[in-house]
Amino acid sequence: MNIIINSIFVQDQAKALAFYTEKLGFVKKEDIPLGKYRWLTLVAPDDQEGTELLLEPDEHPAAKDYQKRIFAEGIPATMFGVTDIEKEYALLLEKGVNFTTAPTKMGDVTIAVFDDTCGNLIQIAQR
Repeated sequence: MNIIINSIFVQDQAKALAFYTEKLGFVKKEDIPLGKYRWLTLVAPDDQEGTELLLEPDEHPAAKDYQKRIFAEGIPATMFGVTDIEKEYALLLEKGVNFTTAPTKMGDVTIAVFDDTCGNLIQIAQR
């Protein structure tokens, strides 16, 4: 069994697509119209056959509540791995990404957390 798609709730699919591609460097894989919304997935540029990230509308009341509550509590919605967190942190700062936590060593892992502008906190981690 493999993880093929992981989803993240977003307030606005178009805004999320711009942020995740232009700021974070992900590549659009699927973009299928589904009425008011889209089946919109992204992949890492160096692993385009790997796990997809689904930008899922937060329209359901339970999704909205979940998203708002974990954001308010400072809980990241998901985590992305990086090979050099200091370099990635500096690059994302240059692109205007707003971090809530600068790179912080936690045991064998260094993490940083940023706001994706679409209702989520995202954690990056280097092992």
